[in-house]
Amino acid sequence: MDSPADFTEIRYERPSERVARIVLARADKRNAQDMKMLYQINAALDRATQDDEVRAIIIAADGPHFSSGHDLTDFGSKIGDHGAPVTGRGGFALPGPEGYFSREEEIYLGFCWRWRNLPKPTIVQVQGKAIAGGLMLVWPFDILIASEDAEFSDPVVAFGANGHEFFVHAWEVGHRKAKEMLFTGDSITAREGKELGMVNHVVPKDQLDSFTLAMAEKIALRPSIGLKFAKMSVNQSLDAQGMWTAIQSAFNLHHLAHAHNSVVHGQVVDPAGAAMVRSQAKVRRADPP
Repeated sequence: MDSPADFTEIRYERPSERVARIVLARADKRNAQDMKMLYQINAALDRATQDDEVRAIIIAADGPHFSSGHDLTDFGSKIGDHGAPVTGRGGFALPGPEGYFSREEEIYLGFCWRWRNLPKPTIVQVQGKAIAGGLMLVWPFDILIASEDAEFSDPVVAFGANGHEFFVHAWEVGHRKAKEMLFTGDSITAREGKELGMVNHVVPKDQLDSFTLAMAEKIALRPSIGLKFAKMSVNQSLDAQGMWTAIQSAFNLHHLAHAHNSVVHGQVVDPAGAAMVRSQAKVRRADPP
């Protein structure tokens, strides 16, 4: 397992006796997730999970924004460049949609589902923007603390796809808001997210670290077995609603969109969407009336 000294795109911290904190550390790239970052996040989560002294895990980020999504300059990275595959997939080097599907099964869908089912409570703290793939570093985790300036969006429809790869939108914000979010590409503010049940707490930005750590420390006082079984019980309630089946179905449609775009545009996304998404990302939404 990687040691904290091996991490270059994240930091692994122990801010409290029973709490681990994983910090996205690509602030200059607005914490865009490349393959190297994703494997380092996964390794850090494994480290915290396998440390019996840790009872709660925080995910945080440097800089003004939590994550701008996928790093679209990272298509040259190959599975295996940053560690062995961990989710049991294969076929990464196969040509065409088959190999691309396998790649995203590993680093997007596979990682998100794996993180969602970690046996320990996870808390993510979000400031600024979490865009598209950035939500895939938010929604797998248990509790969401947002600063007052936080915004959440998935504008991927502009690229000719149904949404980002971990498609839990209807569970996170409700089915009607999910449709509005996807159809328009508009962001959801922190306070709107709290009203929808996606966000647990909204706090001033200068209190985000301290508030999140205090909650993690409070959680970490509980016995680990109770925390594990409580999390399993809630997750299995969602499983009984068909969450995993729905995620896989949406992932398949996502890759039908990639295949379509490859034929029509010569690349996996509609290039006309880039300007639309960049323009929309610059707009700061106010809370709805």
